[in-house]
Amino acid sequence: MQTTTEITAIFDTTLERAFKSPMLCDITKVHNGYGITPKVTYCTEDESWGKVGGNRKVFMAKTLTFKGGESSLDKVLERKENEYWKIEISDFKAWSMGFEKFQGEWFTTQFQEGKVLVRYRYTMFSNSTLFYPFHWLFTKIVWRKYMRHVLENIRKLTISKAPYLHE
Repeated sequence: MQTTTEITAIFDTTLERAFKSPMLCDITKVHNGYGITPKVTYCTEDESWGKVGGNRKVFMAKTLTFKGGESSLDKVLERKENEYWKIEISDFKAWSMGFEKFQGEWFTTQFQEGKVLVRYRYTMFSNSTLFYPFHWLFTKIVWRKYMRHVLENIRKLTISKAPYLHE
């Protein structure tokens, strides 16, 4: 079973910045904690990150529901330069509420000079029919709100022209 949610925004930046910043900048500035989601503290084994097939191990801070430490594995599934990213978050070490994996997508379309339409989509995967109503509500309400927080963090990175840590 899967549930998808999507948000959009206009970024006042270059197409390259809007495309690269969410995946290639410092993840600790993107996923800095919000609500029940712990902040990312660092990543390891990320030499291949940013390339199709690349991955990284993600580590998160301690919270009430997570002891802290390694939390998941991120993988780059697709990359179409200045247009589209698709990543997968799996191999959860933290409590994942019954979700098996998440797939995130980031679409960028320049519609005028210095203005980029961003579409940000997440699909949550689960094999639990029993928990599907909860997963649907979580994805549509909680995760969507978290996505707005992340999107604003990414917007700030594009405006400040934060350096890319990966290429």
